[in-house]
Amino acid sequence: MSKTLVQPVGQKRLTNVAIVRLKKHGMRFEIACYKNKVLSWRSGVEKDLDEVLQSRIVYSNVSRGILAKSKDLNVAFKSTDQSKICEEILEKGELQVAGKERESQLSTQFRDIATIVMQKTINPVTQHPYTISMIERLMHEIHFAIDPHSSSKKQALEVIKDLQEHYPIKRAPMRLRFTVPERCLSTLIEKLGDWNANVVSKESSGGMPTVVCEIDPGFFRDCDTYVRGLQGRLEILAISAFLEGESDVYHLNDSKDPESISSSVQETETAYASAAASEPGLKFVMSNISGDTKKDEEQMKQNKCSTCDAVVGDVKQYREHFKSEWHKHNLRRKARQLPPLSPEECVAEMESDGRSGDVKEYSF
Repeated sequence: MSKTLVQPVGQKRLTNVAIVRLKKHGMRFEIACYKNKVLSWRSGVEKDLDEVLQSRIVYSNVSRGILAKSKDLNVAFKSTDQSKICEEILEKGELQVAGKERESQLSTQFRDIATIVMQKTINPVTQHPYTISMIERLMHEIHFAIDPHSSSKKQALEVIKDLQEHYPIKRAPMRLRFTVPERCLSTLIEKLGDWNANVVSKESSGGMPTVVCEIDPGFFRDCDTYVRGLQGRLEILAISAFLEGESDVYHLNDSKDPESISSSVQETETAYASAAASEPGLKFVMSNISGDTKKDEEQMKQNKCSTCDAVVGDVKQYREHFKSEWHKHNLRRKARQLPPLSPEECVAEMESDGRSGDVKEYSF
């Protein structure tokens, strides 16, 4: 009896491909794509469908080579045009990837979202942007979940709204230049006041007068429409306008070593007390770059910690002080709006709580 090789009809086995799967009306549909081309198609980089798909055929199971039935396609998609169905699956379907590859993609997208948030936001007190590490930590604090099917920019705008409900953060203003006829200048200034815009400069030399201002990005479309109605011109000077110069940078749960603490930091501590009280795990460690003036040099020599209300020795001891359990314990008390403790009182309170650190060996 001779043995024959039985090849199932209607099966086309594909290996080493990227599978995009879509479940619709209780049925599963898959298409076979080239690796690294699906994301390029969704981002708009790749336009040719043949460069993305292995074949313009819809499967019910790509790994087994089982083709989808025409009646199932007609029920789910109201059509049997496989090219259109492939485009819909490619747009709405879920890309099947390995665990490590999926983790890498999510990590990269998380970083992209944090970068966009950093570029579009500022600290409302210092008018300077937050660091990328702080933005990522805040995103973890609010338990942000990434949607791999949504764009990074759209998710970044949603993150900003969520962060504004819990932390001191706001959108960075746009810097715009308005050029309008002289008869419309007073009307424009009045309208900018309604939009809470900050007028930086006014110039009227030569032809039409120009106004440079900083305004919330949410009013940009209204500005463009309004200036067009005045027969004027609108120019974008900066997408995100930040305050120039040195500033205090706030880090959450970081161990940055501050060189000095200026009086401006003491004024802003109260603004963050409410945020720290609502989030017990929230700690602000101030890091300020010292200036060249004599007043800054005197503050560096004093090395006074306002959190512990104590004068610490030289710069080395001052840095070690910010890593000590004494300083960390007083930070937690400060978040609850309680007065600072001395090293002895701190040891007694920590021992009563069953905790002990390096406070016993600490001296200043």
